[in-house]
Amino acid sequence: MIIEDKINIVKDILEDKKVAIGFSGGADSTLMAYLSSEVASDTLAITIDNHIFPEGFIEHAKAMTQSFGISHEIIDINFYDDEEFLSNLPSRCYTCRNLMYNQIKQMAVKKGFDFICDGNNISDLVNDRPGILITYKNDFKTPFIEAKLTSKEIHEYLDKNNIPYSRSTTCLATRIPTNTLVSHEKIERTDYSENYILTNTDCEIVKVRDSGEIAIVEVDKINEILRDNKFNLINDELKKQGYSKVALNLSQIDDNEYISIDYWKGSFSYQLPYTINLENTKKQMENIISDDEDKIEIDKITIFKDGLIKGHDLESYELALDTFMEILPKLRRNI
Repeated sequence: MIIEDKINIVKDILEDKKVAIGFSGGADSTLMAYLSSEVASDTLAITIDNHIFPEGFIEHAKAMTQSFGISHEIIDINFYDDEEFLSNLPSRCYTCRNLMYNQIKQMAVKKGFDFICDGNNISDLVNDRPGILITYKNDFKTPFIEAKLTSKEIHEYLDKNNIPYSRSTTCLATRIPTNTLVSHEKIERTDYSENYILTNTDCEIVKVRDSGEIAIVEVDKINEILRDNKFNLINDELKKQGYSKVALNLSQIDDNEYISIDYWKGSFSYQLPYTINLENTKKQMENIISDDEDKIEIDKITIFKDGLIKGHDLESYELALDTFMEILPKLRRNI
């Protein structure tokens, strides 16, 4: 299915509805807001200011909603007041989304919007992002997942149609290793370091991983760091922020996520980076052929609790990939 067909599916879902969107100004929520502004009866973008997003995040969100001509509400939630969040457990993304989505839902209902959605796309489901369980829990709609749109396709559509979006809207707490306390000092140091690199290079995506005394720099354009000895300036500036060493990750950031499967003679397999809660997954399934403590079997698909998904008797790669994508939203992972 071509991108335009998938976009039309999203438009059909949104058409004539009162749509409330959890809005960050990143690629996914920007495209959702743009499409909703074209076809919905009314659109409300709701942005959470949790005090740990990159500098300029709120200003960009305001500018985007104004350009689309849609209503915009900003909800202030200081995550520094939440002890569970600050403890930074491996389930932090679940905790974060739980804090935000409850507030988004309350605001949407208060304003009379009965179709509440987010920008999750189908490629989010093959990554280790437990926050998707909060989307399901709150019954947020996911038009991009229904249309099987990947991050790569969303970026392609935005670029083709000259729709601007921010590539730096990820929570700064994700730069701090789990089971390490989040603090103002760490977040501010990370924010400053990333802004310095963004300002002094042509990189569009910068992440500075805080490993205590070591800063690990990740960018989308490594040559920008190496050009004109900029790495010396970056090294010196980040050391002024308290790091003893500054390292460059040689794997460039690529946010054009897509899904590919290992396919051979009618069969495929895909190992997900998380384990499956089989009991909760069974509640989403119809026509289960068999199940035990290790796996669920449905027509042409076997789902294993360790996250392995296998398919068989699928006559083409395209059919196998589409079948896999149909299964993904029905999976319920462990946290």
